[in-house]
Amino acid sequence: MTPSRQIVTKLLNQAGITVNGSREHDMQIHDEKCFDMILNSWSLGLGESYMQGMWTSKKLDTFISKLFSSSIDRKFFTKLKPTLIAHSLKYKFLNLQNIRRAFEVGQKHYDLGNNFFKNMLDPNMQYSCGYWEKANNLKDAQINKLDMVCQKLKLKPGDHVLEIGCGWGGFAKYAIKKYKINYTGISISEEQILYAKKHLKNLKANFILSDYRSIQGVFDKVVSIGMFEHVGQKNYRDYFEVAFRSLKKDGLFLLHTIGTSQTKMVTDPWIHKYIFPNGYIPSYNQIASAAEGFFHLEDWHNFGKDYDLTLQAWYQNFKKNWKKNENNYPNTFYKMWEYYLLSCAGYFRSKKGQLWQIVFSRINSQQKYISYRPKSVSK
Repeated sequence: MTPSRQIVTKLLNQAGITVNGSREHDMQIHDEKCFDMILNSWSLGLGESYMQGMWTSKKLDTFISKLFSSSIDRKFFTKLKPTLIAHSLKYKFLNLQNIRRAFEVGQKHYDLGNNFFKNMLDPNMQYSCGYWEKANNLKDAQINKLDMVCQKLKLKPGDHVLEIGCGWGGFAKYAIKKYKINYTGISISEEQILYAKKHLKNLKANFILSDYRSIQGVFDKVVSIGMFEHVGQKNYRDYFEVAFRSLKKDGLFLLHTIGTSQTKMVTDPWIHKYIFPNGYIPSYNQIASAAEGFFHLEDWHNFGKDYDLTLQAWYQNFKKNWKKNENNYPNTFYKMWEYYLLSCAGYFRSKKGQLWQIVFSRINSQQKYISYRPKSVSK
């Protein structure tokens, strides 16, 4: 047994994972080189060696959940690996999400192809966590989420709503049709804007290719669903200032974001390199600190376990429809996205990742707010 295999095997055993074991979540080795890759760069090596077919697990989501639940990454990083020092220094000293870099994640991730995302997501093209209370399929879970957002914002006919990060227009379509609002949405993805303009051209919707720092105007309500993960900790204060100046005195602002209980300085290096360049997951301390002086915190709702179910549903759609996509992407793309979707499912199952919906009112507002939770699926 090589030294690297011995060390990695011992760490995995502490997480309840056996190398070449008989359980579905155990790690099956197809190339011994994976141990050197994992030892040299931990999560980056783990993901890259999976993409190269060096190891597999029949229950990859359970494998990842066990890794996170055991916190063996802390034991592994008692001495920072040289291959990851540059990654850590970038996050510490550079503003990776400044306005010059703002469109990078749109070009590399969200512009992969509208047909690709259409084959993976629900009919409303929601690329964020659904709400699975009283839902047994992805479509209803996403309708639950959309209506819950509208109810939390107390939407009423004629409200002018700003959405920071509009995606493919799913929220706009739902809110305009059901609540008769006026709508403005921004995105840093050209493909998303083109899709939204084409499919919602008959609705009162204004879609703009723009970074959030360029927003103009004042709105009755502001909403941001699954975009805050691209803002970065060095820009949180600016983000909340933009939301503050964009909101009328008695308006409401809803922030829907992935979060974590523990503040970390860097993003997972595999996710940064292959999925969401320059992404960053906030802690509740960071959000509260950045919002201070701008907003009252009216409601904080955590339903992170629902992201596990959402990601599993996306993976099933991705796998089922892969034949429609495979000719448009490189050979390693399937393994990369399989690893992304299932490892993220394991991340949320372990509760290391959470999903928050937070409702804010402006600091100078005196309006009473009553928190909302849905009692049934809204159709």
